Amino acid sequence: MGNGTYFYFMLFENLGCIKYVFFSLGFIFYCVIIYLNVLIILAVFLERTLHQPMYILISCLSINSVYGTTGFFPRLLTDLLYDTHRISYEACLIQSFVIYSYAAYELTMLMLMAFDRLVAINKPLHYNNIITTRFLTLLIVIAWLYPIIVVGFGCLLTARLKMCDNKLFKVYCHNYEIVKLSCVNHNINNIYGLIVTFTTIFIPLSFILYSYVKILVICQKNSKEFRSKAYQTCIPHIVILLNFSVALFCELILSRFVNAEIPIELAVILSLEFIVIPPFVNPIVYGLNFPGIRKKIRHLIKASK
Repeated sequence: MGNGTYFYFMLFENLGCIKYVFFSLGFIFYCVIIYLNVLIILAVFLERTLHQPMYILISCLSINSVYGTTGFFPRLLTDLLYDTHRISYEACLIQSFVIYSYAAYELTMLMLMAFDRLVAINKPLHYNNIITTRFLTLLIVIAWLYPIIVVGFGCLLTARLKMCDNKLFKVYCHNYEIVKLSCVNHNINNIYGLIVTFTTIFIPLSFILYSYVKILVICQKNSKEFRSKAYQTCIPHIVILLNFSVALFCELILSRFVNAEIPIELAVILSLEFIVIPPFVNPIVYGLNFPGIRKKIRHLIKASK
């Protein structure tokens, strides 16, 4: 079987009329995600008082949510609506690239948020001199380019493989599942995949953990008022981090270490968590916890009526 072929999503077969229920729920959920995240983006973009590093990073997180879910939902909804559940080899690699780069960028952005809070709390008097617009732009560009480069190269390694099967037991294109369908040696892909996992997941998470532990230590040495202000800005970030980390580790463990040992329905739910839950939860957490964003969102909603 050559590479100029199609993959078939096997989990969409025999759904019957319930697929229309899934389609309706998926379409509504996708629209809500786009609406919530666009509100955050517009609030930060249109309100000059929100043109600060912390809010700019929050808007970048929302942009990434729109990017990741757009790489997933339209394809999912198409497969639910039609009886032909196939995708070309090239389109499958593109979807895999989008979903993987979304996940990697989410973590690098959360790492920048942790760094921003660490500087703000550890060196408040020097914050504006350290986190300048130019420096922040550079960090965002690096945080965006690195996932694109490493994930893109991984997809190129996958593209060179010859496929011997075309049945995907997923609801989206998963790079590791594609690699397992190959009938040639793919040790290079496995090794590179572990390197990418380490550099895009474990290194950012280690830095994030270090940052918040140090923030906690600093807070314990200061006044109650200082701790209250620090926790007020850090807790939303920690909630978002925990939400995404749990979802990502569920997918990582499921794809790498669990085969057919759990029910397929549970496997699907766990594998989708990191794509659908964070983009929905993130704007709600930030919208509720930051008065500046909340106020601007209310204004935007009233203006649209």
